[in-house]
Amino acid sequence: MDKTDRLPPLVSFNELLWFGKTQILACLFGILMLAGILVTRYWMPDVNLSRSDLLFLYALFLQAALIAFRLEHADEIVVIFAFHLLATLMEWFKTSPAIGSWAYPDEGVIFRIYQVPMFAGFLYSAVGSYIARSWRLFEFRFTNYPPVWMTVVLAVLAYANFFTHHFTVDIRWILIAASFVMFARCRVTIKMGKGDREIPILIGLAFVALAIWGAENIGTYARAWMYPGQENGWEMVSFQKFWAWYLLMILSFVLVSLVRFRDEKSTRRKA
Repeated sequence: MDKTDRLPPLVSFNELLWFGKTQILACLFGILMLAGILVTRYWMPDVNLSRSDLLFLYALFLQAALIAFRLEHADEIVVIFAFHLLATLMEWFKTSPAIGSWAYPDEGVIFRIYQVPMFAGFLYSAVGSYIARSWRLFEFRFTNYPPVWMTVVLAVLAYANFFTHHFTVDIRWILIAASFVMFARCRVTIKMGKGDREIPILIGLAFVALAIWGAENIGTYARAWMYPGQENGWEMVSFQKFWAWYLLMILSFVLVSLVRFRDEKSTRRKA
């Protein structure tokens, strides 16, 4: 009988406290970034900067602080930056006049690349940062993890489909179904204070995607960006975006996994 089997079936209060505290630490960047978006919706300091420029400088400060206080490790920064670049490229495409999937209403933006304010990339960094720190803080361990090459193919196809579905067939539902089949038997063991808990990885991914969809509703309510139909007043973001975030999160998860599995192999060799 392993350690997980000896644990009581119900989660204890102490486990919940530890889990909550660790979750806050893992998603600290995202929480503070969302707080900045909400605060600047109703109050702006007396500076000669647009809201988007101020959010960009704020995001830079947050990222520098996480590095300075060693809340993010060097390998995590690399993978977060890679996800940041891939997501920014998608932003350029999605917000272009020809596509117009969403828009940033702020004017007079200095820190931007074409039509995309540079703070936008940090919104995706928050997702990558959360997954990387969760992996480390909760000490993820997997059983029945699919072959790594299959996860890479899934992530590449998911990312490509964000572009190609505007011009050819949309394969998102095929990719979602493939991810269900691929990860159906996979379970992740996470540290919960002094003990461990095991959950199906698909449940974990679904909860994270749901949290991101909720955060996106807050972001659009604060008018940091808008979808078509929100120009004259806020309305809830379509739940279809949940599945888009699910696929994009797969990309971030796979990027983090490549670094983590490489580090684990290196550690085993040294041992």
